[in-house]
Amino acid sequence: MNLVTLLPFIVLIGAMFLMTRSAKKKQQAAAQMRNDMSPGTGVRTIGGMYATVKEIGDDTVTLEVAPGVHAIYAKNSIGAVLEDEEYNRIVHGATEDLTLDTPVVPDDASSLTEADAPKTDLSKDGDAGEAPKLDLGKGDEPKGDEPKGDEPKDGKSDGEAGTK
Repeated sequence: MNLVTLLPFIVLIGAMFLMTRSAKKKQQAAAQMRNDMSPGTGVRTIGGMYATVKEIGDDTVTLEVAPGVHAIYAKNSIGAVLEDEEYNRIVHGATEDLTLDTPVVPDDASSLTEADAPKTDLSKDGDAGEAPKLDLGKGDEPKGDEPKGDEPKDGKSDGEAGTK
């Protein structure tokens, strides 16, 4: 056999090896994360529910989903073990006081404009009290060979044979 004919098979086997290796690493990292859980830790399940770990068994974990409400879940259903700050921010809405270094953003744009700013004169001929009027309408009379009103150019109207 020729090396050129074996090359696609070698590339395919190498790609499969790399994909399974990365999947194994992800599984090991998830298993390590679940083993690092301890009672009192905040977690997020794969269904998106936030809870606090109360007890850890061999294959199960008891979670407190609300004060006084406990539920038993499989360890594999834990999607993430959260840091205390992140868990408190998400569940309790507790945030740090970040107003010290962040700029203040006004609620409206009126405070962004200066009162002494020069006004732009948009009027014609120097009339300060009246803004220019724009004519956005169509002209009164059609020009040249254009049809007047709703009359089509070729003399045919909707519903007649030969219309497009």
